[in-house]
Amino acid sequence: MAKKLGGIGLACDVTQEAAVRAAFAKVAAHFGGVDIVVSNAGAAWGGRIGEVSDESLRKSFDLNFFSHQYVAQAAVAIMLKQQTGGCLLFNASKQAVNPGPDFGTYGLPKAATLFLSRQYALDYGAQGIRSGAVNADRIRSGLLTDDMVAKRSKARGVSEKDYMSGNLLGREVKASDVAQAFVQLAVAQKTTGGVATVDGGNIAAALR
Repeated sequence: MAKKLGGIGLACDVTQEAAVRAAFAKVAAHFGGVDIVVSNAGAAWGGRIGEVSDESLRKSFDLNFFSHQYVAQAAVAIMLKQQTGGCLLFNASKQAVNPGPDFGTYGLPKAATLFLSRQYALDYGAQGIRSGAVNADRIRSGLLTDDMVAKRSKARGVSEKDYMSGNLLGREVKASDVAQAFVQLAVAQKTTGGVATVDGGNIAAALR
């Protein structure tokens, strides 16, 4: 698919800073620079926060926070050399502002990543580098699998359809809706430090 779009596909362990920098060097060499970055890595670890192991919490921070920092650092280093600005976009989560029970191992680093996006907006706005985040909820993906949807809807005593559309608009939010939010932030030339919430409406997850 990458070749069809005129791009390249690279394997990269985003929890390793050196690997991330090497990948960005290859991308910059191929395309002549870096203008827009979507930092999308993530996986969910659960457990009651007072009982989770250090190992699981550290693994979650490695992937759900530090990988985003490594990606942003590598991108900004190139953008500063280009002196043409740029755009950093982070896939956060409603967990960053509306934590769920027994899900703190995932939510804590996501909250840090949301703050990270705003810190980059603050520190690099003068260089024309914009930063933003997308907070999504209940998106069918490798994170929220069909099996998990079935289990969660059964536990709540509702149909899968009602579970996935359990928001103010009564509509299931899809991956394409999240992708559209990233596009909108990428082209919004005078928006930085913002968060696009893509969840069909969830007041408990709304930012104050």
